[in-house]
Amino acid sequence: MKVLVIGPGGREHAIVRALSADPYVNEVHCAPGNAGIAQDVTTHEINAQDPQAVLGLARELASELVIVGPEAPLAAGVADALIEAGIPVFGPTRAAAQLEASKAFAKDVMAAAQVPTAMAHVATTAAEAAAALDDFGAPYVVKDDGLAAGKGVVVTADRAEALAHAELCFAAGGTVVIEEFLDGPEVSLFVICDGKHAVPLSPAQDFKRIFDNDEGPNTGGMGAYSPLQWLPEGFVDWVMDRVAYPTLREMEKRGTPFTGVLYCGLAITKRGIRVIEFNARFGDPETQAVLARLKTPLGAILLAAANGKLDDAEQLRWSSKTAVDVVIAAENYPDAPVKGAVIEGLEEANQVGEVHVMHAGTSTDAEGNITVAGGRVLAVVALGDDLAAARANAYAGVSKISWSGAQSRSDIALKAERGEIVVNGESK
Repeated sequence: MKVLVIGPGGREHAIVRALSADPYVNEVHCAPGNAGIAQDVTTHEINAQDPQAVLGLARELASELVIVGPEAPLAAGVADALIEAGIPVFGPTRAAAQLEASKAFAKDVMAAAQVPTAMAHVATTAAEAAAALDDFGAPYVVKDDGLAAGKGVVVTADRAEALAHAELCFAAGGTVVIEEFLDGPEVSLFVICDGKHAVPLSPAQDFKRIFDNDEGPNTGGMGAYSPLQWLPEGFVDWVMDRVAYPTLREMEKRGTPFTGVLYCGLAITKRGIRVIEFNARFGDPETQAVLARLKTPLGAILLAAANGKLDDAEQLRWSSKTAVDVVIAAENYPDAPVKGAVIEGLEEANQVGEVHVMHAGTSTDAEGNITVAGGRVLAVVALGDDLAAARANAYAGVSKISWSGAQSRSDIALKAERGEIVVNGESK
């Protein structure tokens, strides 16, 4: 099978790596890719948000499956163009991708499907936003209704900061969703969907804040780990029964069946499990950790989903090992990342036991050096017999890599390793 992966980041590098190990896949291409992906497979410079450009490349390569990684191409209708041309695509249509592209739409779907989620108000003016903030009280949660690359959310105890974020969204022509704050640990669960059927992957947890101890502004994610040994028994089954399948049925009822990854961002609160948000694609950096443990060939699973035959796919098999990934970001990320620095130590990091480095914001300069080209630059992914071993391996890899201004968190999965995750008042 020939597979084309659309996207430029760490998530796509992880997908490419998994496909390259798939015995059913004999050729992998990526567009546009990055410097690390280009070392593994052939990459193509196209505008990934142009449906006709993606379609043209898929036809040129005779692709038998196209996997759309990021949210922006999905919202632009890339999957629609491929479906219309009869090319199997793993990723939702533009209409179905509204589950991520519009938080207000997602709230409406959840309400209709009786999916438990945070109470929320949609605000279009500063006065409406102020009233909603006062209704819920601190901590305040303000979300840009549209796509914001994982950085459109402000959670703060400062009412003025919350209102200022809302006003920035209004000034850009958008609306905001203001929610009640959900306490408790957060979990990411990827669910592979074919419109009717669904298969869960291994749960993961990511870390959004830029600094240790969950301080500083939100980012696209600074690291992740999987599996989560502290999850309550029956957690995944509950999410499938109360969240994933009701959402799929509601989307099908609306005439917009959902095919692709339904990313369920969840909080385990004192009042039970609640949906924080939906995404319409693999999450980054959780994908790097989750796919590092997947033993079932990825291409066959995603092709079955694209063709509406997920119920015929083989049962998923997982490594018994734990995976941890630590993101190394550019100087001044997430504000205005400093680009252009040459990255040192990549080969040394990849030689650390059970470590592999996934590229995200990288490119190659005229001398052939790998350089910083984005905010989140690399993810150092490691396996280990347990969480402590996986963390040790990951940070051993991180220690080999350097450039001026590089930054990473030192506490990814540390609380879990120490048994300090609190679920319903109990440490796990």
